[in-house]
Amino acid sequence: MELYAPVNKMIPFSLVDGPGSRCSIFLQGCNIACAYCHNPETQNLCLECGTCVDQCPAGALYWDDGHVRWNKDACVQCDTCIHVCPHKASPKIEWLTPRDVFETVHSYQPFIRGITVSGGECMLRADWMRELFALCREAGLGTLIDSNGCVPFEGQDELLSVADGVMLDVKAWDEATFEHLTSGDVRVVKRNLALLAERDKIEELRIVVVPGWNDPEATIAGIAEVLGQKTAATKLKLIRFRRFGVVGELAEADSPTDERMAELEKLARNAGFELVELR
Repeated sequence: MELYAPVNKMIPFSLVDGPGSRCSIFLQGCNIACAYCHNPETQNLCLECGTCVDQCPAGALYWDDGHVRWNKDACVQCDTCIHVCPHKASPKIEWLTPRDVFETVHSYQPFIRGITVSGGECMLRADWMRELFALCREAGLGTLIDSNGCVPFEGQDELLSVADGVMLDVKAWDEATFEHLTSGDVRVVKRNLALLAERDKIEELRIVVVPGWNDPEATIAGIAEVLGQKTAATKLKLIRFRRFGVVGELAEADSPTDERMAELEKLARNAGFELVELR
């Protein structure tokens, strides 16, 4: 039986989703709801309420046998449907097989080093991703997973065998803080962190610094404790919160200052990280 996944978009050439030029594939659907999410329209699958259909200025959305359909060719990418959706979803997705995506990726191959699959949360489609990665590896392309860490990696040996690594978000360390920020369970993230470190599958770790909402000091210290001797060789990105694209409570929140980011970089280096990047 063929596997399908809801693909929100594909960026042919990205320089920020892993080493080198990569094709980035974003899947629809997430298992948490971050307060600072910059792509909230990727959180849920379309519920087909129809709110967007009448408001599409290009007529690219229409009803078909009780379902909301998207005419890709008629779409002008104005994102009106995303702005009016009450469910943090998008009707502009395509259900594609691993082979469908690989054929598109393969056409970029002379210009890319590999692919990165993101979300939403791509680990919700682990079997689909495993098939895609196998095709890419056979063609000589690198493969990375971009995950929020809230789906267990335990039992995913076949996927990890065809994945070069994981770009793992660690959004907070304290359980209550993490739940308040994301509605998720940080205990799953911590187990994944330990497992991926043991198997040398961490491409990079990322902490988004959100003033008043998370605990970057505790997160840096906690990660370093889990990694132990591997801390120095592990890439850590400290990412400044920016409110662009954010909706809800943090839509008008301030970014951390340069001084705050420099302070956290120093703390990370003192904790043993040698590969620290500020973004």
